[in-house]
Amino acid sequence: MTDVYLNERFVGSVTNGKSYVNTLRDERRKGVLPLEMNCFYDQEYDIVYVDTTKGRARRPLIVAENGKSKLTEKHIDELKSGTIKWEKLVKEGIIEYLDASEEENAYIALEEEELTKEHTHLEISPISILGLTTSLIPYANYGGSSRLIRGSKIQKQSLGLYATNYLLRMDTDVNVLLYAQNPITKTFMHDIYGWDKYPAGQNVTIAIMSYEGYNMEDSIVLNKSSVQRGLARSIYFKPFNAEELRYQGGLVDEVCIPDKEVKGYRSEKDYRLLEEDGIVSTNTKVGQDDVLIGKVSPPRFLGEFEEFNIATNVKRESSVALTHGDSGVIDAVILTENEEGNRLVQLRLRQSRIPEVGDKFASRHGQKGVISILVPAEDLPFTASGIVPDLIFSPHGIPSRMTISHLIEVIAGKAGALSGRSIDATTFDAMPEKEIRKVLESLGFRDNGTETVYSGIDGRELKTKIYVGNMYYLRLKHMVANKLHARATGKIQLLTRQPIEGRAQGGGLRVGEMEKDCFVAHGTSLLLKERFDSDRTIVRICENCGMFGVYDSFKNKEYCTKCGANVKISSIEVSYAFKLLLDELKSLCVYPKLILGRKY
Repeated sequence: MTDVYLNERFVGSVTNGKSYVNTLRDERRKGVLPLEMNCFYDQEYDIVYVDTTKGRARRPLIVAENGKSKLTEKHIDELKSGTIKWEKLVKEGIIEYLDASEEENAYIALEEEELTKEHTHLEISPISILGLTTSLIPYANYGGSSRLIRGSKIQKQSLGLYATNYLLRMDTDVNVLLYAQNPITKTFMHDIYGWDKYPAGQNVTIAIMSYEGYNMEDSIVLNKSSVQRGLARSIYFKPFNAEELRYQGGLVDEVCIPDKEVKGYRSEKDYRLLEEDGIVSTNTKVGQDDVLIGKVSPPRFLGEFEEFNIATNVKRESSVALTHGDSGVIDAVILTENEEGNRLVQLRLRQSRIPEVGDKFASRHGQKGVISILVPAEDLPFTASGIVPDLIFSPHGIPSRMTISHLIEVIAGKAGALSGRSIDATTFDAMPEKEIRKVLESLGFRDNGTETVYSGIDGRELKTKIYVGNMYYLRLKHMVANKLHARATGKIQLLTRQPIEGRAQGGGLRVGEMEKDCFVAHGTSLLLKERFDSDRTIVRICENCGMFGVYDSFKNKEYCTKCGANVKISSIEVSYAFKLLLDELKSLCVYPKLILGRKY
């Protein structure tokens, strides 16, 4: 007998699991059983699973019987004319939805020509293998799977117009690309998705060549003149807010210009930009350490016994100020109340972001790189027709990664730009390469996309023909301005006395074993003193028992708590983390004895 489970609950047994599952499917296709039901026969364990639960991912497939698709040309014509709808095909059992478990019992053909009597289903289109973002990649069937995954992830990081009402919103970490464009080379998904409403990139002229070694590895060379004309410019928005909180005893925070008597008062220079209400006005230029919202809070830890103490009744400063390295223009100021009825002040800081060395760019094929140099247009190579590329891409990024789709997009974009139309590059159903070649040839260009190029420095013709064309490039949200981080001395942790972590807090930079090797290789091994000096401390050791000694600064005497004063006590330099370890060992009743050696 075969056990049957409905929604993971045992409901009974049947004599033949396979025929039972087939009967369930037939009844579902007839409309007797609900269309949401899926069933699966596990041959290995001889169990039938029937599922009607919510939240399962299900996908549509065309039912195939005896090597023939149930969806006929008549159905397709009726769908196009609008006489029948999708729901009717589902109800009639021509198309059915399968979940992950039922797919195990299905044998699916990609194309109708491949159908045999063993096949149970036919894919509606081979592109349904791909998800939404992956199907936006042009000529995806000419690229490897790992690059497609990377391409889909990269598109999610690109800057564009994420919402048309971005000026009315207070979102965190927002980037908006100025002058965003529609791609010349696009897939059918661009029209379904409505890409023209939310574009996320720009069409650039690209040359695939090396340039003075500046585009080694994954770096790219950008045309400085194109950047000055507005290429890849974006705006970064950052919100700040302050709330007038209520405390016990009827005390509240107050948004105002803090008084000099307030505990933690900054300098007058920091408050210079505040208006009478204690808030910076719109379109004010602000820099690091400038106060945006002045705020004072009641004193902390109010208790009965402290009421007579004058110091505790002093209000404390709790203003919102810009952190180290931040600057920009105040874009908007909003005064409102939150759900608790407390007054709320919201500001939005605007920063103009112009592409600089270290900013990240990528094509839709997973070919990402950072700007290594911005070169003036007059120094860049130019074609016979006087075209100067916006971007120079290294040819070494192609062979090992095998992103042939990247190369095809270059000539497809070129053909589209010259003929004034967009090129359909839908996966498995794109404009063929032969047609692109014909278009280029008819326009008086070489059919392989290469051109004669002249050096911008000395004007001589380059010996090699260079692959030049147009493609859609994305500017990614990873910018140097957000990641730049350096520190000398600063805050340290209370327990280990080592520098705190994190760029926002002004923390230290961790030097690991590999970084240490880099310092040594660069001949800057003296910098390693910083690595071991971060928590350097001097401890006194009793040479008799090997435990910590004590130094009494008042009497200027050294002694050991165990052996007394008549023993030799030496000072040694150790990491504070090591001293902490010894203390923890002592708490476990382990005796860490330090035996000192002499330096002669």
